[in-house]
Amino acid sequence: MEHRSCAEFVALLASNEPVPGGGGAAALVGAIGTALGNMVGALTVGKKKYAAVEEEMLALREKCSALQAELLQQINADAEGFLPLAKAYGLPKDAPDRAQILEEATLRACVVPLRIMELCAESLEAIAVFAEKGSRLAVSDAGCAAVTVKAAMQAASLNVFINTKTLVDRQAAEELNEKCHCLLRSCGSLADGIFESVKNSFL
Repeated sequence: MEHRSCAEFVALLASNEPVPGGGGAAALVGAIGTALGNMVGALTVGKKKYAAVEEEMLALREKCSALQAELLQQINADAEGFLPLAKAYGLPKDAPDRAQILEEATLRACVVPLRIMELCAESLEAIAVFAEKGSRLAVSDAGCAAVTVKAAMQAASLNVFINTKTLVDRQAAEELNEKCHCLLRSCGSLADGIFESVKNSFL
């Protein structure tokens, strides 16, 4: 899925196919935002003006490259996690073990969106440094990266919440919800702070 062209992916996303959906879209957007932050690092290394942060930028670029790759992997992973749930919903109401199959599939469908959120959280931490210490000529890209990754995190969270709502195991549901809320609070604030800082640097 992640090897399709942008046009193919968007066309498939707009179709009535069950995948990709919101989770796959969130993963792709997160990868794009992370790459945009990574670009700030690329435009910073090798510049005499930023020699003092060269090693830090190189380390962050390596980290972001890994994050980009893993976020792209989540596109397929999300599809693989959702298809069993779609199949479970298609079981006859009186099918043996339908409730158990549905519960297990619902829990599985939460795993990838939550992982996307965690990866976005790591990305935002790196973007914050790019925004603070990276090339001033590319600081707007750091701001764009922050809001893009925040959007990806928010989108991923909705793919958790829609599933936890139907879980019979309410303790598991609340634990998953709390993880999402914690990430949204801390990283949402971080992303907003980056955006405001970048925006204010132009005013």
